Amino acid sequence: MTFSDRIRRAPYSFDAERGAECAALFTDFDKNMRDLVSGAAGCSPFLAGLLAKERDWLASHIDAPEAALASILKEVAELSPDALSTGLRVAKRRVALLTALADLGGVWTLEEVTRALSDFADAAVDVILKSLVAADIRRGKIPGLVEKDAAVAGGLVTLAMGKMGAGELNYSSDIDLIILFDESRFDEDSYHDARASFIRITRKMTGLLSDQTADGYVFRTDLRLRPDASVTPVCLSMGAAESYYESVGRTWERAAYIKARSCAGDIAAGERFLETLRPFVWRKHLDFAAIQDAHDMRLRIRDHKGLHGPLKLTGHNVKLGRGGIREIEFFTQTRQLIAGGRDPSLRVRDTKTGLARLAEAGWVPEDTANALYKHYAAHRELEHRLQMIGDQQTQTMPTTDEGLARLAAFCGRDLNGFLDDLEERFEEVHELTEGFFAPGQGQAEPVDDFGTDITARWPSYPALRSARAGEIFKRLRPEIMSRLKEAAKPDEALQQFDAFLSGLPAGVQLFSLFEANPQLTQMVVDICGTAPALARYLSRNAGVFDAVIGGSFFAEWPSMAGLTTSLAEVMTLADDYELKLNAARRWLKEWHFRVGVHHLRGLIDAEEAGQQYADLAEAVVSGVWTEVVAEFSRKHGKPPGRGAIVVGMGSLGVRRLNAASDLDLIMIYDPDGAESSDGRRPLAVRTYYARLTQALVTALTAPMAEGKLYEVDMRLRPSGRQGPVATALASFENYQMHEAWTWEHLALTRARPIAGAVALMAEVERIRQEVIKAKSGRAEILSDVAEMRRRIAEAKPAEGGWDAKVGPGRLQDAELIAQTAALRAGSPAQTVSDQIAAGVASGWFDAADAAALEAALGLFWRLQASARLLTGGRLDPEELGEGGRRFILRETDHDTINALSKAMDEISAAAEQVVNRLL
Repeated sequence: MTFSDRIRRAPYSFDAERGAECAALFTDFDKNMRDLVSGAAGCSPFLAGLLAKERDWLASHIDAPEAALASILKEVAELSPDALSTGLRVAKRRVALLTALADLGGVWTLEEVTRALSDFADAAVDVILKSLVAADIRRGKIPGLVEKDAAVAGGLVTLAMGKMGAGELNYSSDIDLIILFDESRFDEDSYHDARASFIRITRKMTGLLSDQTADGYVFRTDLRLRPDASVTPVCLSMGAAESYYESVGRTWERAAYIKARSCAGDIAAGERFLETLRPFVWRKHLDFAAIQDAHDMRLRIRDHKGLHGPLKLTGHNVKLGRGGIREIEFFTQTRQLIAGGRDPSLRVRDTKTGLARLAEAGWVPEDTANALYKHYAAHRELEHRLQMIGDQQTQTMPTTDEGLARLAAFCGRDLNGFLDDLEERFEEVHELTEGFFAPGQGQAEPVDDFGTDITARWPSYPALRSARAGEIFKRLRPEIMSRLKEAAKPDEALQQFDAFLSGLPAGVQLFSLFEANPQLTQMVVDICGTAPALARYLSRNAGVFDAVIGGSFFAEWPSMAGLTTSLAEVMTLADDYELKLNAARRWLKEWHFRVGVHHLRGLIDAEEAGQQYADLAEAVVSGVWTEVVAEFSRKHGKPPGRGAIVVGMGSLGVRRLNAASDLDLIMIYDPDGAESSDGRRPLAVRTYYARLTQALVTALTAPMAEGKLYEVDMRLRPSGRQGPVATALASFENYQMHEAWTWEHLALTRARPIAGAVALMAEVERIRQEVIKAKSGRAEILSDVAEMRRRIAEAKPAEGGWDAKVGPGRLQDAELIAQTAALRAGSPAQTVSDQIAAGVASGWFDAADAAALEAALGLFWRLQASARLLTGGRLDPEELGEGGRRFILRETDHDTINALSKAMDEISAAAEQVVNRLL
């Protein structure tokens, strides 16, 4: 297919005479091609000059524009040092002509046009850099380097920034570069000479690119994006640059590095440097403070350029003005900064892919992303037409009627329709982006008409001590106070919000997040008015709000496999063992918070919450176990024998945890004849597994930067606190069959292998079932359980009438009967309901008894789960506040606290009667 066959559009020839004269130079072209040439020349004096100068080259290359571009790039790479200046300028001229015609004719997409310009810029910078470095190496100006080092420019690298970095270079663009060198190549004695040489080379390179000669110029070059450009040399060491960004790097520099790309010289060293900046650019938490920074930057640009005020097309700046290119780029890059630390898929350089990824991740509505990119592409094509007219780096619309008419013709449009469409496009971009950068600003002077004794102390809190945090909170405060006032008991809600606010270590990020996401303000108010424990948790772990904004907070609960995969992916991204454990802590916090919020808002009930908390615990133990084993194996060798497993006991075993549950665990291993491990520091088998168990417990319980995962209790292991922390399989089986007490067999009815060697997990489950079956006929079971119940009651009496767990006929009593039922029946059942059913099936009690026990289990579990969520401890409706009481009543399906209290008495009495009769 010829170039002519691919033409989809053409400009109108504004200067018809000049267009015709230029078209007459190409007698071999068909009508489509002559119309394109005529339109290009008739609108652009610059292109008319190129067409005349490159007539022969164009005629022989135009039908294969991709091959022509590839040939130019190849020739550039092979230019000799003495041919650089002229050769690059000729190449630039041909690339400019080729891309202009492909652009104007619609032969290449916008992305292909900008990629071609960017590829040429890469090639030009690379050949100059390597040529200059090679020359200095030959002259002995760079100590320690030899001729072959020129192939990677002796460790000198060019980072392409801005549009060049993204492969989006515009038609007459300057190029933004940062030049660095790898100082690790040089010792202390040669460092300064090498640095001086690289600074000279950088200056020579910019001259070769930028100087205007009889053949024109290659690229205007801007080096001002380097660190502290006003005081630093044009070329810096990577170490110095990294130190700068780590200590004083600003948000605009983070945004600039979204598009940064190693484009010339030692590209591998450049990519390594960019990797070291990953934590600087991509923050681990959602970074909503970047919105304010971007908004402030926009305002400064507008002030500097005088671009405020309503849209006026004449003289309008299509890049920086209202609804222009920069608005879309800022919108995209700021959202990438906000979420890219958590979502690597957002770490892309170009605007098109950036918007598409943001839409895929739920950060931008798909129709908004599509509309913005459609306008972005149209803006960029308009920018190209403005620049093609005279090869000028301009984004400013003409100020004369003639200029506007020329531009409309260059775009192949009639003037009136062209201007109407432009105005509509700029305004739509402004509407789509402005609300993101400048949400409602609140009242200038908030007035608190209640709780002034509390609000008066807010300025002294750590979260509000910085001026910036105070400024953002001042805008939020009217909305917060208004929502608190709407709570069932405003004073209670305010007190809890005060506790939440006082516990925050800092405020800028969180307040910025609230400002960008007003629904979070309502969520915090709801939590403060309902669940003091959850509010306190939030003040210490504000980062969990990231999950709410992340897009899937209200999605369906994933499967266990989904949770396990999710945690594994998060931990895999961390570089070392401690970072992996911290990653697990962040992951758990977010999921744990999600369960609490879903429960609080009635999206799930207490039973579902218990299951979900247990799923999380199992996923965490399994994921952490894998990392602990890997870390331990590096020092002491792989687990000897058949390995080990972790067994979940108690509430974890029956998959029913609450918001404050610790984990009951035991460890079982099978040496299978092995005597020691085989690592560089081998350990005897018993010592190996004892230390491995301790490593797991430490990994789960140790306070780290992100807190701890769980408290762990291992007292249910054989022989309790007196026994070894890890038990050999044969010893476990022997102990359970011949030495264990009845209470230990009861505990075994709730045991469930949750992590470790799969075959060993199946073996332990087989032993568990065999032990329960073998011990089911023991006559002393009931008397032992009765005595055990009596001792528990004496050792830990109920904490008042609202204690859901302890007390006759309450949760602990009913669960004890369920376990006893499973043991007496020799049943492998593990859930409480299945164990109750086993009691009925065995004839120990009837369906009416089961119903009484189930009623107690249901009501008191809901109360227990609710108490742990709301307060973290005991339940007292009088201390809960109105919101908490409403939650309890909703959970238990009662209308009043008195009705609930009466039901508790009746249900516990009925269950107690069953328990007393059975025991």
